[in-house]
Amino acid sequence: MKSKKCVVIGVSGGIAVYKALDIISALKKQDVDVRVIMTESATEFVTPLSFQSLSQNMVATDMFAEPKAFEIQHISLAQKADLMLIAPATANIIGKVANGIADDMLSTTIMATKAKVIFAPAMNTNMYENVIVQSNIEKLISYGYEFITPGSGRLACGDVGVGKLADVNIIVNKVLEELNKATKKQDLKGKKVLVSAGPTIAQIDPVRFITNRSTGKMGYNLAQEAKDRGAEVVLVSGPTSLENPKGVKVINVNTNDEMKDAILEHFHNSDIVIKAAAVADYKPKEYSTQKIKKGDGDLNLVLTRDNDILKLLGDKKTHQLLVGFAAESNNVIENAKKKLEKKNLDFIVANDITAKETGFGSDDNKVIIISSTGEKKELDKMSKKEVASNIFDTILEKR
Repeated sequence: MKSKKCVVIGVSGGIAVYKALDIISALKKQDVDVRVIMTESATEFVTPLSFQSLSQNMVATDMFAEPKAFEIQHISLAQKADLMLIAPATANIIGKVANGIADDMLSTTIMATKAKVIFAPAMNTNMYENVIVQSNIEKLISYGYEFITPGSGRLACGDVGVGKLADVNIIVNKVLEELNKATKKQDLKGKKVLVSAGPTIAQIDPVRFITNRSTGKMGYNLAQEAKDRGAEVVLVSGPTSLENPKGVKVINVNTNDEMKDAILEHFHNSDIVIKAAAVADYKPKEYSTQKIKKGDGDLNLVLTRDNDILKLLGDKKTHQLLVGFAAESNNVIENAKKKLEKKNLDFIVANDITAKETGFGSDDNKVIIISSTGEKKELDKMSKKEVASNIFDTILEKR
C-alpha cells in the first residue's frame, strides 16, 4: 500500500470483542492507520487501553468527553476514515443504523461518514436468524452497506450454529481488498479482458480422467486484478475449489474442447487475453463408455494430441494483446521464448514449477515476463495477487 490509509473500527459489545484486537494487529502490520470507537458495552469485555496500545491511537468511547483537540470527534473520525469496519457488529448496532438511530459515538460516526462501511456480525444463532435482524441486514445492504457472513460452530453460549464472528483473516483480507480498490488505478476501464485458469480434464471412462496439479490461483488473481482496474472480465475456468472473483463473469468448463469453445466465443470482442490455464495437451484416443475393469496385466492407454488453444488464438488474433504462461521444469527462459515465438504471443510469463516455495498450489510465485520484442522483467517471490498486478503494469506499459 503506497500511502497510509485510515480504517475506523467500531467495536460493539459481545464476547467476540477480543478478536477485534487481532484484526487491529494484522492491519497495523500492513501499515494501516487504525482508529477505534468502542460502545459502552464493549468496554465491559475488553478495556479501551488494550485497543489504544495496539492501534497506537486514542480510543473514542464517549460522545460528550472533552476533546483532546478542537474538533467534533465523531465528525473528525467520519472524515478521516477511508473505510469503517464494525467488528463485532451486534444486533443492536445493526438495528440502530438500519433505523436511523444515532445515540452514541459509534452510531453517530457511521451516520456521518461517506466512507464504505462493512459490518462483521457476531451474535447468538437465534438472534442472527431472527426475522427482524435479517430484515435490518437486508435494508442496510440495499443502502450500500456491506456484510461479512458470520461463521458456524459452537458459540460462547453453548449453542451450535451460525453467528460466530468470521475468521480474522477473512475480515482483514476484505478490508485490505477494499482499500486496494480505493487506490487502484482504473487503467483498464472500458477494456474487455478474457482470462483462462485452472486445469482441464481428459476423460478415460465414466470414472477416471487425466488432469494436472493446477489450482487456478494465478488466473483467478489476474481476473480479479483486471476487474479492480476497471475492466469487463470473463474468466473461463477449469475445475477448482476457489471462490469466484467478485464482479467477474465465470464460465466453468472441464475439458480442452469446452475451454476452447468458451474462449473462442469471447475472443473476438476481447482487448486483452491471458491464457493462465494448464490445458491438457493429450487425451485418450478412445473413450470407454463403460468403466474399464481391472485385469491381470498392464493397462495401455493410447494418447492423442488435443487442441493447442494458445496457438489457435495466436493465429486468429487481430487487435488482441495475447499473453501466455510457460510452466517449465528446465531451461525456463529458453523454452518460454520458443513458446512466445511459436504461438505468436505478445508476452509470456515463465515460471519454474520445480521451485519448492512457488510451485503448483502455492499462494506465491516467482516469474519472468518476456515480451515479443525481447525485454525481460524478473519478479522476485511475491504473492500471486502482486504478480497479477505486475503483469498488467508491464503489458500496459508496452501497449
